[in-house]
Amino acid sequence: RVPMSTPVALAPARSTHLGRSVVVVTAALVANIVLSLGADQAFHALDVYPPWGQPMHEPELNVVALSYRLVFGVASGWIVALLAPGAPKRHALILGAIATTLGALGVLGAAQVELGPLWYPVALMISAYPTVRLGAILHERRARRA
Repeated sequence: RVPMSTPVALAPARSTHLGRSVVVVTAALVANIVLSLGADQAFHALDVYPPWGQPMHEPELNVVALSYRLVFGVASGWIVALLAPGAPKRHALILGAIATTLGALGVLGAAQVELGPLWYPVALMISAYPTVRLGAILHERRARRA
């Protein structure tokens, strides 16, 4: 027979696990955002990109931005899988869903403000989940070999 206090004793462990999961997903998302904005700022400071707030219509510049964002998406998938308290694939799924949702909001925003070609935020939205998933897969393969 299980004592009545058992659910109370288990509640903090579940809460801690959930709390750590939220922190891990948030950390991976913030890492992606900070890396992306840092790279953007570097390209702006080097006068490769136009000043902030001005449209960037040149396809090659948008391809450059998309390229490093794809790499940072993979990195965020790696981070979430590495730090996940358990079930790294589930954490990657959640991060990918959040990133895709944020990408969809970016498409809606880009449709309202003319800052560049619409294909760019659409590509970010479409690539959000696959890049995060790839990062988690790469982490899983490396962890198996270790």
